[in-house]
Amino acid sequence: MDAIKDAIRQKYGAAAETARTGAQANCGCDSTCCDTITSNLYDTEEAAGLPAEAVLASLGCGNPTALADLHPGDVVLDLGSGGGIDVLLSARRVGPAGKAYGLDMTDEMLALARENQRKAGAANAEFLKGEIEAIPLPDNSVDVIISNCVINLSADKDRALSEAFRVLKPGGRFAVSDVIARGEVPDSIRQDTELWVGCLGGALEEDSYRSKLARAGFEHVDVEVTRTLEHIDARFASAFIRARKPQPAATACCDSTCCT
Repeated sequence: MDAIKDAIRQKYGAAAETARTGAQANCGCDSTCCDTITSNLYDTEEAAGLPAEAVLASLGCGNPTALADLHPGDVVLDLGSGGGIDVLLSARRVGPAGKAYGLDMTDEMLALARENQRKAGAANAEFLKGEIEAIPLPDNSVDVIISNCVINLSADKDRALSEAFRVLKPGGRFAVSDVIARGEVPDSIRQDTELWVGCLGGALEEDSYRSKLARAGFEHVDVEVTRTLEHIDARFASAFIRARKPQPAATACCDSTCCT
C-alpha cells in the first residue's frame, strides 16, 4: 500500500500546482469521471469571497459543510483538507468563537491551503500536516469531523475511523462525503493504482462502511446517496455518511445531597 500512498501524494501534489496556475485540478482519473464526481458541488453564494485557488483545487465528491450540522463555536476537523475549501467554509460557519482544522499529508496542498487561508483572512482556521490514520490532535477535542472524498483513499480505513472516533468529543458528529460501492468490486479495480487514486479502487461497500463505523464505536450511522455514477460504473456513487460518538451514560445520583 506504500505505492498507493506515494501515488496519492504525487497526484494531489500535482493537483495543487495545477490550481496555482489558475486551472481546474484533476482527480487522477479521466476527465469524464472527475467532472461527474467533482463538478457543481458549491453554489455561487458559497464560493463568493473564497480564493479562486481554493475552488480550483477542490476534488471532493460532495459538500459536507452544507450538510453537516455546524454551529457557532464548534471545533471542526476536515480529514484530507486539500486546498482548504471546506475548512474555509467551516471557519465561516463556526465563527470567531469556533475553530476549523484541516489535516493533509501533501506538502503542496498544505502550502496552497495556507495561502488560501491568508487570502481569505480566516484567523480561526489552521492546517496540520499528518495522515488520517494518525490524527495529531488530543482525545475528545473536536465537535465535528468532515471529509470530502478522502476516506476511500486510506489503506487502513479501520484505523482512520478509529482515530476519528478518538478525537471526537462525546456526542460529536461524523459527517463526510465519500464514494461508496454498491455491490462487490472486482480485484481488477481494487488493485488498479490509478483507479484507487481516482477514488474508485478504495471505495467501501455501503454495508462495510456501516459495519466499520459501528466497530469503531459510532452509533446512528446513516448513508445517503447524493450522486450516482451509473454512466461511469453502476457500482459506484457518492454519498453523505453521518454518525455520532455516543454520550457517556448518565451517572446515577449517589446520595440525597446531590439530588437536592
